[in-house]
Amino acid sequence: MTYKDYYAILGIPRDATQEEIKRAYRRLALKYHPDRNPGNKEAEEKFKEISEAYEVLSDPEKRAIYDAYGYSGLKSSGYKGFEDISDIFKTFSDIFEEFFGFSFEEKTQTKPRDGADLSYEVVLDFEDLFQEKRIKLEIEKFEICDVCKGTGYDPQKGVKICDVCNGKGRVTYTEGFFRISYTCPDCKGRGTIYVEKCSKCKGSGKIWRKKELEVIIPAGIEDGSILRIPKEGEPGLFGGKPGDLFLRVKVKPHRYFYREKNNVIGQLKINFISAILGDKVKIPYFGEELEINIPAGIQPGEEIVIEGKGLPDIKTGKKGNLILKVQVEIPKKISKEGEKLLKKFAEIEGIKNFVNELSINQKDSKKKKERFWEKFIFGNK
Repeated sequence: MTYKDYYAILGIPRDATQEEIKRAYRRLALKYHPDRNPGNKEAEEKFKEISEAYEVLSDPEKRAIYDAYGYSGLKSSGYKGFEDISDIFKTFSDIFEEFFGFSFEEKTQTKPRDGADLSYEVVLDFEDLFQEKRIKLEIEKFEICDVCKGTGYDPQKGVKICDVCNGKGRVTYTEGFFRISYTCPDCKGRGTIYVEKCSKCKGSGKIWRKKELEVIIPAGIEDGSILRIPKEGEPGLFGGKPGDLFLRVKVKPHRYFYREKNNVIGQLKINFISAILGDKVKIPYFGEELEINIPAGIQPGEEIVIEGKGLPDIKTGKKGNLILKVQVEIPKKISKEGEKLLKKFAEIEGIKNFVNELSINQKDSKKKKERFWEKFIFGNK
């Protein structure tokens, strides 16, 4: 008898919780579903295998037998597994309805059921945030079969009287003085059954399709935002509303800029000559070129604010600012001529060598030291 490791089949540990088992099965059922893999026998067998594993591990009694005695013990207890794909759909009607927003089993219930919501991730570049962007998104989802209209059966073959209940819709069981009546399990209370299953959807009532959508991403949207696209989720049942499509926005980080609210923050590297004398520099900025005025005497860490060059507010459209934090670059090496000129400049401007002043004799007064640090840190004369 072939050994089957149901835990390995679902990719879960042996101490997995029921929620973990259900989550693993949902992921694999979506991957190997026959409607998503038409004509793929390998995927069909895999679908049967994971469904069998889920049936056993989701049932506490079957799981206990399997854990104690293995697959052979489970078979000895009378477990037979599934006969075919339709048997899986029938057994897991409720769980598939929970997973995908519909059931694969015919139902007599006519109460409208809303379709399940879908969620996808949309990845944007930082520059995409400056203006409204239209993107084409391809999604995969189940839709009602256009041949059988969701019934799962061939409409051309018609219906026949149910042999089990003789068209009554209910089955009566009598034992002694007791009489029990219940809904016919074959026709689900209708009294009639379809002759053949739909050839297109193989009885599921649904088909797996890819759909292309054009989605408008508003300017200024933030990383982690969620957009709702109404009625683009799974279809509803029995006249129920279709679900919605939710798009989670992920913004890739930029190499030079980042966002604070609607402001764009970046660094502006300038040389020390431009910092002293002031300057005008041009920088590329998301499709345009900006001229930046650098005031004379600007200090490292100071900010230059360019108003209205930030990101637009997603509600009002008002733009934030571009804030450039100044970083003054000091050359590590200079020429002999440059060194002479700098020393001459220091002499003319009366700039003293703080390194020499720092070597204050220990006998110097505390007051003299304090004057030095005031001058060094605060620029007091």
